[in-house]
Amino acid sequence: MPDAAAHNLLAWLRERGEKAHAETLAALLDDHAALARAKKAAEAANEAKTRFLASVSHEIRSPLNAICGYAQLLERGDGRDTVQAGKVIRRSAEHLSNLVEGLLDIAQVESGSLKLARDTICFPAFLEQLAAMFEPQAAMKGLALNLDLPPTLPEFVRADPKRLRQVLINLLSNAIKFTDTGSVTLRVHYRNELATFEVVDSGIGIAPADIERILLPFERAGAAAARSGIGLGLAITQALVTIMGGELRIESKPDEGSRFIVRLMLSQPLSPPVDLRGHEATSLYLGRERRVLLIDDDPAHRAALCALLIPRGFAVLTAEGGADGLAIAASEQPDLVLLDVSMPGMSGWDIAATLRRRHGAALRIVMLSGEIADSAEGGEVADRFVPKPFDFDQLLAVISEELSLEWPRTAQTRPGLTTLPARIGAEAQPHLAEIARLVRIGHVRAIEAQIDALAALGPDTATLAERMRAHLDAFDLKALAALAAGEGER
Repeated sequence: MPDAAAHNLLAWLRERGEKAHAETLAALLDDHAALARAKKAAEAANEAKTRFLASVSHEIRSPLNAICGYAQLLERGDGRDTVQAGKVIRRSAEHLSNLVEGLLDIAQVESGSLKLARDTICFPAFLEQLAAMFEPQAAMKGLALNLDLPPTLPEFVRADPKRLRQVLINLLSNAIKFTDTGSVTLRVHYRNELATFEVVDSGIGIAPADIERILLPFERAGAAAARSGIGLGLAITQALVTIMGGELRIESKPDEGSRFIVRLMLSQPLSPPVDLRGHEATSLYLGRERRVLLIDDDPAHRAALCALLIPRGFAVLTAEGGADGLAIAASEQPDLVLLDVSMPGMSGWDIAATLRRRHGAALRIVMLSGEIADSAEGGEVADRFVPKPFDFDQLLAVISEELSLEWPRTAQTRPGLTTLPARIGAEAQPHLAEIARLVRIGHVRAIEAQIDALAALGPDTATLAERMRAHLDAFDLKALAALAAGEGER
């Protein structure tokens, strides 16, 4: 029955005093209207997801093309610069990983299974590194990128670094994307353990009617719809801020720019964290040898972890599955087990439960998995959970904390390098100060440029630049910082 006819009939029934029939018809009309609204919303959501799939297909194909291209060149032996190829492959892989994690984040938020870590982070360096990450992107558009940090900012805070980084990256990326002229500023305030982050831009702005809409998954509004992206960033940001117990507020006017304000409680730790980034890739921990049992059915994963751990002084035992792993644990008594979750036969959680029953709390168990949802399954049988893909330094820090390892505080001098001059001219000091600052934030390309500028000053500084390049190539940033500060061997 057409809507007009139905409403006329309802009016007629009410005039006739047919109360029961009128109420029944009114209820049917309400249900029909609700179904119509639900159908319209479902069609809109389906349309948005169709647009999303088209966008995400492009987002996936671009880094995949770079990975496949460079991999083929390396396989054929045609790659002239293997270091550059490795950097491109890694950046592309990280882009794919972030894209997949964004999709998983939405699913976990909807299911209520997203878990937060509580790690200690070096707060100023963390923020400086984020800003440095976006400097090239802003410079390409001719934008000024400003980082406004108060002198009272604490050196360390406790937070989930991955999620906090994700929130700020999404906001900074959007600010630069939708700003054509002017500036983007990341401003941070901290008082009484309340951190306030403001991302301010002079971009296209947002219409008041679109502010709520842009926080929905797969949605982009107004002028933003014409620009690149898959429509997940702000939805994930809103969800993450809420889960972290914080608040996200948006202030914006069309053509006047936007201000995104995030407030989070970030407490300060009682002691600074373990930091292994300044050590040589082959430096050894102090004390007795520790045994690590690696149980993983993927031989490539086992080989990569062995290459990480053995040069550090660990005795690494490997097993392809649960039965072998349990037998090795019984005979060799390892100090720590690195355990994959998804394996044929016994799952990682089953193996961990058996290890815990047999060896007790003295055996440290670290779970490794590509399924983030796995982290909620076995809190009683595992000590830590590290999601794949993981950063080697992050995993090494976890192992160091679980085994209470102590590391040497001084970097070893590399043999065979030219002795450096005892005195460096005043003209080199600004470059050395800038290198020391860039080392703190890990801005490798900018460090390389400063070393080149240092080498161009003369023979004495060229020798110093040669030593610095050697440390940079080995990612020995602690030794590089010591040279820049005049503390290293010259």
